Parts: sequence; structure tokens; C-alpha cells
Amino acid sequence: MRILLVFIITCFSLTGVNSQTFDPIKWTSGVVKESDTEYTLYFEATLDKGWHLYSQRAAETDEIAPTPTEFSFTPAPEKFQLIGETVEPEGIEKFDKIFEMNIKYFENKARFTQKVKILDPSLTSITAEVFFAICDDVRCLAPDTVVFEIVLNPKDNAATGNQKTVSLTDEDLKKSKALQLDLKNKESFLQDTTEDKSYVSIFILGFLGGLIALLTPCVFPMIPLTVSFFTKSARNRKKGVFNAILYGVFIFAIYVLLSLPFHLLDSVDPEILNTISTNVILNIAFFIIFIVFAISFFGYFEITLPASWSNSLDYKATSIGGVVGIFFMALTLALVSFSCTGPILGSLLGGSLSSDGGAIQLSFGMGGFGLALALPFALFALFPNWLNSLPKSGGWLNTVKVVLGFIELALAFKFLSNADLVEHWGLLKREIFIGIWIVIGVAMTLYLFGKIRFPHDGPKQKISASRKALGAITLIFVLYLLPGLTNTAYANLKLLSGFPPPLFYSVYDKEAHGPLGLNAYTDFYEGLAAAKAENKPMIIDFTGWACVNCRKMEEQVWSDPAVMDVLKNEYILISLYVDDRKPLPETEQFNYLKANGSLKRIKTIGDQWATFQTLNFRNNSQPFYVLLDTNLNLLNSTIGYTPDIQEYLSWLKEGLSANK
Repeated sequence: MRILLVFIITCFSLTGVNSQTFDPIKWTSGVVKESDTEYTLYFEATLDKGWHLYSQRAAETDEIAPTPTEFSFTPAPEKFQLIGETVEPEGIEKFDKIFEMNIKYFENKARFTQKVKILDPSLTSITAEVFFAICDDVRCLAPDTVVFEIVLNPKDNAATGNQKTVSLTDEDLKKSKALQLDLKNKESFLQDTTEDKSYVSIFILGFLGGLIALLTPCVFPMIPLTVSFFTKSARNRKKGVFNAILYGVFIFAIYVLLSLPFHLLDSVDPEILNTISTNVILNIAFFIIFIVFAISFFGYFEITLPASWSNSLDYKATSIGGVVGIFFMALTLALVSFSCTGPILGSLLGGSLSSDGGAIQLSFGMGGFGLALALPFALFALFPNWLNSLPKSGGWLNTVKVVLGFIELALAFKFLSNADLVEHWGLLKREIFIGIWIVIGVAMTLYLFGKIRFPHDGPKQKISASRKALGAITLIFVLYLLPGLTNTAYANLKLLSGFPPPLFYSVYDKEAHGPLGLNAYTDFYEGLAAAKAENKPMIIDFTGWACVNCRKMEEQVWSDPAVMDVLKNEYILISLYVDDRKPLPETEQFNYLKANGSLKRIKTIGDQWATFQTLNFRNNSQPFYVLLDTNLNLLNSTIGYTPDIQEYLSWLKEGLSANK
């Protein structure tokens, strides 16, 4: 979800790839001799574009968090000793709203070093093992282990490092074969699919915000005055129309130009916009600024830029003339209307800074906003008779401004919530945040029905039909928010998904056997037995404790009542956690021969299910969903991250139809 305008909330689809095995990381290792007894071992990870490797200290707490990178060294301590800890590069650190903590990770290349002191002169090699997990913006891969045998004579080390070899036994082969399912319909349903994202919706939402800005007292009265000036002052109508259109073009350009500094920041450091958006001090500052904006919109004081600025620009516009003069007139309009457009632009800025789109998203939003402001001047210049159809300025403009004040007040608490999440203050748990919005919504409803008044409201008059309609819509929205105060399946407000604090940041205890309280099996074969007993199809949920998009799917898609009903009553849910570090019993551990010829030690529950996923479904990313019947028939195509609720629900229903 991203905030684009003061009252518009949206969430973008992310690229998803299904039925594909990824190998986006390559490890190399080596050694540098520092003295007769001291060596520096190094390990370098090279990642494909868009993928990142988590730090050894990936998160600030020991709670559920992304899997940290871990190094271990053998043989026994009497042979050598470690000097200090494994040193890692500086990396990137940013706040993650899903895990509610700062996360540190690396992109492109990451070099780790470990100094060692040799205690036994006969020691010729050191075995090092790195345990790690990697993610991109859409998927996470199951944690994996790479083993290196580093020869202390640097000349004997291969350029890519020497992986330690382990022989396969008959027992290893038997257990590896047991992971292989006899799937039917495999070639029909294990296919690659991709989905692209677009900024068109961002531009449209920015445009809608600009239309709202047109209805404010600072902008609306300017339309007929400015258009009349251009059409009457020009030597002929054709010239007047051209000037008015040029005026609109300049208005559009000015708002797009306002986003350019953020492109410079973005190019210097791609993470700087996210850093700004999660900075506690700046979020509190935004909170205070929006409170001030709201009070101003309520009519208790006016926010204006220095009069000398607009006077100076107005003088230049009238004295210079021509194209340059028209540009200064457009700039004057932008400054004069700031008291009404400034809060809207502030919301646009605050939302874009916290989004994946960053400066590009901001430019699209600003472009849409500027176009909406510019269009009336061009259209009314082309069709001047339309000016007579414009409603007269009056009290309705103040009503629009006060309504914007309530919206600014609600958005202010979003910024305070950001700071609260970063610092874990616990001030604005999800239900408290929603409760504040309910209070604001009730106050706005009372205002629209004439029960509350503000300083700039005119004499009491009969409430117009449009104002009553808006009041009714606000009341309906308040009623929609009420379930958000409960600890039920309806507490997740899908229209606001990602905007209030996450579901697990709650005043209620959130202890459940499966996601969202669903009954979930964590062993495939136990789930298969249950499916046969109940004669139901299975949905296999390849997930992870540290999988961000897995949590998004659960909170934003699975929580939908229709989806929840199907998952709860029509399927046997099997959630296989590929990053579960719980060790398998010694008798169940084995070596597995990977497709690239290397060996993987299956030591944990996560190792087992990650290998199970790759072996059977040609995919190693999460979240990843598979529908099977009890005879191991694939019921339809496998899918990954799918934020569209209806698309996911249709996929589930297609599986039910195929099962019947």
C-alpha cells in the first residue's frame, strides 16, 4: 500500500514468477596469509540484480525476523582459534513494516572476512560453512548451506573455493527418493507466468487528487478569472486560446519539476527515500505539520507563503509578457494556492517516499496532479461558453476545505504510526489507530450534517443534498471501520490493507495454530493422510517464518472472508516452512544430490521442505501455492505472490472444480 493523495490508498501488484528454480547467488572463497600463524579467510557472495543477502545481524531483535547469515568453522578449537568475529560490509539498513524492525542486508556483492590464528602447525585446511537466505522484492528462497574447504596455502585454493565433498550412501539415495512425489498433470500445470506492474494507476490517482484540489477556495475562483484574462487581453481569440493552453502546460510542468530533486537523491542513494520515510524524527515532524494543516483547514488561521514572493512573481508576469510572463503567472498560481494544495502535495510526498516506486512514483503522481489543475484553463479557453456553467463560489468551497481538514487529521496519525512502529512504543496498536479514525469519521459526519461548525462557516442554512450524501458515505465508512476493533476474522479491513498497523501489532494476543487461526498441517504426509480421511483436496503453502510476502498474502488475501471460507472448509491446508531451523532426528538426516552436482545436507525441517519444493515443483521461491487431490493430481497451475483477491479466489475455485 502506498499513500498517493490525502484520501487515496492503493496497493500495487508485484512481479511474480511461478514454476521456476532460481540460483541468484554465487559464493567464492579464499585465504590471505598475514604471518606464519595468522590468516584471513574471505567469502564473497555475488548476487543477481534485485536480490539481497541478509546480514549476520539482520534484525534488531531475536523475534521472528529474516534469516541471518551464519558462519561456522571446523576442525576442533585446539587446531586454530578465531580472532574476533566475522567481519561483514556496511550494507543497507531500513525499516521493514511487516517485521516492525530495522533490517540489514547486502546487494550485488558482499565480502565477509574472518581472521584466524593457527595453533597446530600441521593444520593444512579449515572447513567453513555458511548458512544463509536470500530474497528479492517479491520472493524469498529457502535457507541454504554452502561448505568450503579452504587450504591454508593460497595457491592450492581454486578460484571459486573448494566445496567439501560428502559421499552418498544407499540410505541417502533411499531418503532422497522418498521426497519425490508421483505427480500427475505435471507438464500441463508447472509453467512459467509473469506479471508486470504499471505506473498508470499512480498517475490516475494523482489526477484525481488534482481534481479535488480544484474544488478548494484557493484554486476554484481562479479558473474563470484567469481564462477571461487570457481570452480578453489577447489581440485575437486564437492567441488567447494559445496563451491559456500554454498557461496550463506550464502549471503541469511546474508540479513535475517539483519532483526532480528527489530523483537526484534517489540516484545518489537508492535507499535514501526509504530512510527518510522511516526516520522517526521526520515522521513526527510530518505528524505535527499535518495537524497544523488540519487546524488551518478548519479555519482557525491561514497558512500562506510570504506575500513578497507572489507579489514579485506577479510583477514579473505582467512586466515581462510573452511566454516567460505566462510561466511566471503559472508559478504565481502555484504559490497563491499553496495553502490549499500544500497539504495535498505533502500527503503525496509522504506516501511516495515510503513506496517502492520512490521518486519515479512521485513524478507520476505529481504529473497527474498538475494535469488535473491545468486542464480547466485549457478547456475553458477552448470552450469559453462553458464558463457560464461553473457553479458560483460560496460556502460549499469552505465545506470542501473543512472536509480536507478532517482527512489531513486522519493522515497525521499515519505518520505517528510509522514512528511508533519503528520504535516499538506500542502507542498506536492497530485497534487504537482504527479507533482514532472512527472518532475523526464521526466528527466529520456530524459536521456534514450541520451538528458541528467552524469559524469560516456561513449562517446556518438548509443542508444540501450533496453534503448529506457525503455525510452518509462518511458514516458508512465509519461503520466499515468498526470490525477493525474486534479480534475476529473481519478485523482485517481489506480496503485499507497495509495502511493501518499490521494485524499482529494488536492489543489482542495473536496465538494461532496456523495462519489467521486456520488449522494447518506442517508435515506434508500428515496433511495427505488428513485429506484422504476427509476426502478433500490439499493446498500446499510453501512459506517461511521470515517471508515478507507470505505475511502479506495471509493478511491481505487469505483474510478476505470468501477466501478464508474456502481455505477453512474446502481444502486441507499444509503449510511447509522452508526456513524452519528445528533439527530433524539424527536418523532422518541425509545427504541430497542437487541438480547442479553439489551435495546438500538435509539436517532441518526447513531443509527437507525446501528440497521437497524444488524437487517436485521446479520452484524454490516463497510464497508458493500448489493444489493437489489425494491421488497427487495437480488441479491447476501453481502460483506465487498474488495480491489480487479475486484472482486468488478464482484460482482456488478452479481447483475445487477440477477436483470434482
